Amino acid sequence: MRIAIRWIVVVFFGLISTLTFAQSGQDENWFQADFRDEGRRVRQNCKLYNFMSVGACAYTLFTDHPLHIATGSMPPQNGFGLGLAYVAARNTDNWRLSWNIDAVGATNGAAWRAGGYLKLIHTPVPPVGVSMPSPGGQGKKPKKHVVREHPFTVFNLYAQAISLDKLNYFGLGNNTTLAGASVFGMTQTIVGANVTKPVWEVPALSKLNLSLFGELNGRFVSIRGTGGQSVPSIDTIYDDATAPGLNSQPGFLQLGQGVRIKPVIGDHLELNYSGSLQEFIAPSSSQDTFERWTVDLNHTFYVYGYTESGPKTTNMTGPNECAPAGQDCPKVSRSRNLNGSIGVRLLLSESMNSASKIPFYFDPTLGGQDINSSLTLGSYRDYRFRAPNYLLLQETFEHSIWGPFGVKFTADQGRVALDRGDVGFSDLKHGFAAGLTLRAGGFPMVSMMFAWGGNEGHHNIFNMNTGLLGGGARPLLD
Repeated sequence: MRIAIRWIVVVFFGLISTLTFAQSGQDENWFQADFRDEGRRVRQNCKLYNFMSVGACAYTLFTDHPLHIATGSMPPQNGFGLGLAYVAARNTDNWRLSWNIDAVGATNGAAWRAGGYLKLIHTPVPPVGVSMPSPGGQGKKPKKHVVREHPFTVFNLYAQAISLDKLNYFGLGNNTTLAGASVFGMTQTIVGANVTKPVWEVPALSKLNLSLFGELNGRFVSIRGTGGQSVPSIDTIYDDATAPGLNSQPGFLQLGQGVRIKPVIGDHLELNYSGSLQEFIAPSSSQDTFERWTVDLNHTFYVYGYTESGPKTTNMTGPNECAPAGQDCPKVSRSRNLNGSIGVRLLLSESMNSASKIPFYFDPTLGGQDINSSLTLGSYRDYRFRAPNYLLLQETFEHSIWGPFGVKFTADQGRVALDRGDVGFSDLKHGFAAGLTLRAGGFPMVSMMFAWGGNEGHHNIFNMNTGLLGGGARPLLD
């Protein structure tokens, strides 16, 4: 790991040094100007004359633009990723454009991810706080009113490849045992686009904060056996009948559409409801084609009043940005202001396939963290329960302690099912988790949790989000 960190820092400073020799002037283009400005900030914040300056230097190296060090946890069991990210943005009268390019490798050398992400935001209306005259009556001076910024339509285009060397597989269903543990490796390439369209023209719908969502992705997966682990490789104890899709993995055209409402009721309660339908179409193998619908009902009660946190529904930044173009990243807060929230979530998903042959690598999982690093039933092993259908109930409490530090507690109840008719509230697995969170300015969110309560022991979970705080999400892997 020390060698990897040293290599990243050397490359970073080498690129910054090479690209900041450009002279400012009329012949300087925006690319050179971006690097020159970053070079100035790096030299200013990395003089390292006292202990506090170390933090300022680190903050610059890990969040500044156009080039910064990229970090974050890889999917569970695949280590910690370290690499470089390039960020650039340009605005026109009606569009905001930003593009992110990043590449990270796990410090253990077994996994990697690389991708490019382009965000286009249509901005045809005046910005927040612009005073616009309204028509006055005859002989009267026109009044002024403040035009509120409407939610914007956001387009995302992306191409991402990821290679993971260790993913757990225990078989399918809610009653699998640890005796069935195995591991496999997976490489997945995703090329696609999505759009989020807020609906604000109708007053009743604007109060609901309603938006429509659509996506079109090409997904190309390759599954492989993995040796040298403490448990067997998947291909030594499972076959295509017990792990559908193990023998061959066709390319998929994945379509998706959905709707979300996110109203704030009063001063404390926020509802975040979404429903989506996805179609996974395998042109070369019709028996692998399937559909999946998902309903996600999230309720958050803000103890001290509503505060917007985390990425917006229509994210204004890419995964490697912590602020829109031309704006500074949030500062690391030392405020003693209290923030707290209580959340209750119901998540239900079912898949449909006439041949009952849904590829196992697209099945959602419960237990520990899933492939997108979401924590569910944390006391169990990562990817512990896997099936095409699942139900999850989740209760959370989060509260600030001081500045960027906070505490978090979660309780989960859930189950997976091979048949859609078996999804219900019986035979639910359960678990609890408690720990510390760190939300430091523009840095990725960090959580350190201790999970217990299931019948298979406890689990320590450390996770650093792969996106800078507030940045847009990367495409999901399942």
